[in-house]
Amino acid sequence: MSPELISILVLVVVFVIATTRSVNMGALAFAAAFAVGELVADLDADGIFAGFPGDLFVVLVGVTYLFAIARANGTTDWLVHAAIRLVRGRVALIPWVMFALTGALTAIGAVSPAAVAIVAPIALSFAVRYGISPLLMGAMVVHGAQGGGFSPISIYGTIVNGIVEREGLPGNEVFLFLASLIVNLVIAGVMFVLFGGLKLWSQGAVPVDGDGGGPEDAGCSGNSGTSSASGASSASSASGTSLKPTGTTPATSTSGTTSPTTTAVADRPDSPAPPRLTPARIATLTALVALVVAVLAFDLDAGLTSITLAVILSAAWPEDSRTAVGQIAWSTVLLICGVLTYVGVLDEMGTIKWAGEGVGGIGVPLLAAVLLCYIGAIVSAFASSVGIMGALIPLAVPFLAQGEIGAVGMVAALAVSATVVDVSPFSTNGALVLAAAPDVDRERFFRQLMIYGGIVVAVVPAVVWLVMVVPGFG
Repeated sequence: MSPELISILVLVVVFVIATTRSVNMGALAFAAAFAVGELVADLDADGIFAGFPGDLFVVLVGVTYLFAIARANGTTDWLVHAAIRLVRGRVALIPWVMFALTGALTAIGAVSPAAVAIVAPIALSFAVRYGISPLLMGAMVVHGAQGGGFSPISIYGTIVNGIVEREGLPGNEVFLFLASLIVNLVIAGVMFVLFGGLKLWSQGAVPVDGDGGGPEDAGCSGNSGTSSASGASSASSASGTSLKPTGTTPATSTSGTTSPTTTAVADRPDSPAPPRLTPARIATLTALVALVVAVLAFDLDAGLTSITLAVILSAAWPEDSRTAVGQIAWSTVLLICGVLTYVGVLDEMGTIKWAGEGVGGIGVPLLAAVLLCYIGAIVSAFASSVGIMGALIPLAVPFLAQGEIGAVGMVAALAVSATVVDVSPFSTNGALVLAAAPDVDRERFFRQLMIYGGIVVAVVPAVVWLVMVVPGFG
């Protein structure tokens, strides 16, 4: 049995054990990286650790640290209320605001993980508070980032168009951008319908500016006067999430009696006023803006910048930051870093190249094309999308040069297949969404993201191949 095949089988075993025995997959992956690296690939420790994602480790720690401070001092509460005001209380529009925001950030040049790192903590905080499915909100953030990710001035777009030009292939920058935007927009629409978006529309608007109890009355309509308890309950049921109870409030029945009811949010007429800006919140908002500017305008590392800003806030307001380090998603950090270290071992020993070349050597162009799309999707679900695109497009050159497959459609299909799967919890974007979700069952949310990512991997490459590649064949 070849070393490459052994390494793939070991990866399958890691998945099976992690799923059936509830062992952290990252810890298993570190052990597998050590075993395969030493015994099969003849790598030393330096070779094994070459795949450790140090930059992603810092991003995950830094961003979750900064937003843990923002949650502790109430800044995220203020941002949630500001988002409600922006859409006049229409909770159903918030997922689309997040989709558009991350799309705009990546379209003007933000790296996709940086945009997700900025938006996801705010979006997920809103989702938990207002009974929106975290899976829906996380998917909207990631698909928004990928929807804008291939504009001609974006990072992804510049890289792919540069590879196409270097390989001497015909290209179409506008088609590439629109292909990614439309695919991600369609997926976002499907997710919105399937995970409670229509029920959110039926809720109407939540009160703003303190009317009817303030923004905390998440479940009631601004005009109907119905209890927020029933609204929040229906939202939770529709989205498949469970809201965190905040207390017990009296609920009046149709017979006029009252009974204690546990609600997800306060529904009393004397609910607290909308959160106000304080010096700590102003400083935290300034830090968040500084993070955006540093990443987008000065191309600074999102993780290092986040940690620096978090340390400054911690020093200035230690009482708000005392528990922030403990709220860093350490289990998620272990999981992601372990899996990506093992993928690095696969890359180091040539397994990924071996699989790609094996597919490229197939004599049936259409079959080779769809297999390359699937390889891009599967590997990108665990590794760098940019790295996979940089490897797959050159592998596709030999049969693209034959003229039987349209180069423009094939490049777009490869690009979409390699990026749309970033909802996987093993990818950078999926990991950021998982780490950013407050007050959720992380194991359950991890499984949801993994299942959803698996569905995207299974379905989307075939669809984009059918739509973008098959019409250009012959």
